[in-house]
Amino acid sequence: MSYKTRLIKLAIKWTPNSMIIWVANKVLKGIAELEAFEFDLDARKVFVQTRLCGEPETIDVWLDGFAIVNEEGRYAFVLEHAQSNRLWMNNILARVVGRTWKIPVLLQFAAHIALVAEVFAAKTPELVAEQPL
Repeated sequence: MSYKTRLIKLAIKWTPNSMIIWVANKVLKGIAELEAFEFDLDARKVFVQTRLCGEPETIDVWLDGFAIVNEEGRYAFVLEHAQSNRLWMNNILARVVGRTWKIPVLLQFAAHIALVAEVFAAKTPELVAEQPL
C-alpha cells in the first residue's frame, strides 16, 4: 500500500460525520435531508439514513462489501450486499448487488483512477462479482 493510499484512508477515517451530513444537506437542499451517515472503510460498510422532502419516514440503506476491482487495466465497482427498510429500494439494490459495474475512465481522471482503485481495492479475493467486466 502506497503512502498516498494510507494518507487518503486516514483522511476518510478522520472526516467527521457531521461535516459530511452538513455538506450533503447543502447539495440535497429541496430534495432530501441526510439524517445519519456512517462509513467504515476498513470493514467496507456504509449506513445512510435520509428523508425525502415531504415524506414523513426516513429511508435507511446499508451497504456491505464494496470495492473497485482492477482487471487488466479495466476498473469496475462491485457491491457484495445491500439492503434497505423500503421494499422498492430493496428491489433496486437487488439489481445492483453481485454484479460488476464498469467505471468509465474519463480523460481528466485517468491519472487518478489507479489511486482510487487502490484505496477501494477488495480486501479479500472472495469479493468477485457474478458477471465479468
